[in-house]
Amino acid sequence: MIKVGILGATGAVGQQFVHLLENHPWFEVAWLGASEQSAGKTYGDVMKERWVVTDSVPEYVRDMEVHRCGEEIPVDVLFSALPSSIAGPMETMYAEQGKKVFSNASSHRMDHKVPMGIAEVSYDHFDMVKNQGTPGFIITKPNCSTTHMVLALKPLHEAFGIEKVSVVTMQALSGAGIVGEIPEKYQDNVVPYIGGEEEKMVEETRKLLGNVENGEFVNADIDVSASCNRVAVTDGHLEAVSVSFRNKPSVEDVKKVLQEFNPLEEDLPSKPKHPIVVMEEENRPQTKLDRMVEHGMASVVGRIREDNVFDIKFIVLGHNTIRGAAGGSILSAELMKTKGLL
Repeated sequence: MIKVGILGATGAVGQQFVHLLENHPWFEVAWLGASEQSAGKTYGDVMKERWVVTDSVPEYVRDMEVHRCGEEIPVDVLFSALPSSIAGPMETMYAEQGKKVFSNASSHRMDHKVPMGIAEVSYDHFDMVKNQGTPGFIITKPNCSTTHMVLALKPLHEAFGIEKVSVVTMQALSGAGIVGEIPEKYQDNVVPYIGGEEEKMVEETRKLLGNVENGEFVNADIDVSASCNRVAVTDGHLEAVSVSFRNKPSVEDVKKVLQEFNPLEEDLPSKPKHPIVVMEEENRPQTKLDRMVEHGMASVVGRIREDNVFDIKFIVLGHNTIRGAAGGSILSAELMKTKGLL
């Protein structure tokens, strides 16, 4: 068993790490980190009124002491759910100390030596951690909305060559760290702005669908337009995607390529049986009904149809704090273990 720590263990994504790592066959949670206010208390006491992922705090962490993020950590693998405001320098510090850091923050996503991890999409990027020049490394998750769109775009780009993408997102509140009761400003409302989100979707998509050449990331030559909206949904991002291709496929071509996409040969504990699930119903996927497909680790695609402006358009749905955050990082760590990089 590899002992691991969780930075930012009390927030929405940190709670998912705690939940998803319970009884993991390869990783054992041995250290929990949070803010100064939580340090020195047991995780059960800190989370008594804050735990929202399941019915109750898992028994295995209830009596574990919460430590202050930034102090010395006696494990080599860290899952980071830190906010971007503090993640950058802290994750760099731990990598310089020899820690293997799997980050969910935006701080390092566009760094020229840091891979963004979607195991089925950017597996050939992962070896770039060897070039970071530190005893440890950082590998970061892309934005949760980018994750599910790019997971669906990857096989289409390989098969038909994507030229342009337009996406309109309807993103859940947990993506903003809002859990529990819905704040009044979001009730009966849609907020058509999420700071920095649209820029992230543009740049991250190009990096993820690009290549590594001579030890450098080379972005894909794809035009991307994104409009991001916050909606009064607890979990699950739903996205309307339109795509133009160099080699125009039929609707049936698209369905076939998506259904057959499953590039990972490794037997990984968190790997979904089907990373992309195609639905045929005219009114699916729906957030409430379909966000937990494949235990929240799949991108669910539906309403695939021709587009009279682009070529093809479809809906993609994914769980933002599972595959879009904690679960995706755990899958990346599992892949890194099989590569001998942990």
